[in-house]
Amino acid sequence: MPRLPDSAPAPASPASGATDDRYGTHLPLPLRVFIYCPWAGAIADAADFLSRLPDMDLSLWVGRGAEDSVRRMARLDADWHGESVRCLANLVTPPGADTLRFLPARIFGATGLAGFADACREKPADETWWLLFTGQHPRQLGPSLAPFCALVRACGVKLFFYAFDEASRAMAGFAELAPHLDVLVHDEWPLASPAAVRLRSDCRTRHHSWVANLEPFAAAFNEEPEEKIFFLGSQLGLTAHRQRQIDFLRKRFRDRFAACHDHSIAVADRLSLNRYKVSLCPEGRKFTTPAMSRTHTDRPFWSGCLGMVPVSENSQQGDRLEELATASLIVRYPHGDLRALGEACERALACPVEERRRIHEHFNRHETVGTVVAEMLAAAFIPEGETRPTVNVAT
Repeated sequence: MPRLPDSAPAPASPASGATDDRYGTHLPLPLRVFIYCPWAGAIADAADFLSRLPDMDLSLWVGRGAEDSVRRMARLDADWHGESVRCLANLVTPPGADTLRFLPARIFGATGLAGFADACREKPADETWWLLFTGQHPRQLGPSLAPFCALVRACGVKLFFYAFDEASRAMAGFAELAPHLDVLVHDEWPLASPAAVRLRSDCRTRHHSWVANLEPFAAAFNEEPEEKIFFLGSQLGLTAHRQRQIDFLRKRFRDRFAACHDHSIAVADRLSLNRYKVSLCPEGRKFTTPAMSRTHTDRPFWSGCLGMVPVSENSQQGDRLEELATASLIVRYPHGDLRALGEACERALACPVEERRRIHEHFNRHETVGTVVAEMLAAAFIPEGETRPTVNVAT
């Protein structure tokens, strides 16, 4: 199977006449995903892990003597990754892939590597297994990464990596992982050549941002939100460039501008952000390089899923989230242009309810982690020479 080209056009939507036979009749029955998560331990059912996570003692990871600030950061991080697990454990069959059936997902962490390897040796012949890595988590396996991947692939398990933050350049072990991958979703363009050349010719790839780790339509559409602009950005990313924008907006919009500088929003509070009409999404601190000019942090994606109007800062190259901007699904302003930023926020505040509803609908149907992964899992089984579903590029 040839690699899915990074230059593929955007996916068909119901409005553009998509059919329901895009994936043909070659999909496996059934499919089980195993999710590697740094906050997990021994291999377990993902549903059980998610039920335990809110009350889980994180001392094993941060130490019992950790300061309160460290413990709070750990809780925010564990819960955020837990929501990613929730998305991956509740995959929905894509349109046109009706024969694809997902079995209950399982999860493990660093202490579960041996247990997963043992399970792979006894994999049922009538199940297709996929191991899913996200972020830059494969680096946590250290020198064990390559032999571990070789072992599980020898047992017939396929590997999927949804990477972010320029993994081919920044993640230790990417080159060692590359030859074992069956699917790679990456937010950088192009991939770093020393690592990219190690990908197999049949590895399916997709250039795409890390999108919203929300289940589709988890947040109901808010007909009458507050006429305010919300900005979420941690102190880690509070650069001089970003501070200038915040100061400008506070002066211009006064009580119509609300800023939060926590590491993140607690998972329990995320859906309540749909009380705001507009979400400001300036350039991420790891998105300033040319290789990251087309993609964005997850901010515009979960903002759109909440029904907020995303206001996104363009890259210096001028091609960030081009398809979304062209479709008027985000309001984009030139990099570092304060006057244009103010005008973009005004346009977003004036966005009519019909347009906001269209934004909410699009992002929930197309821009969630589970949707991206399910589409790529289905596409991975289409034989060479047959029509494959098209995918978003550089969003």
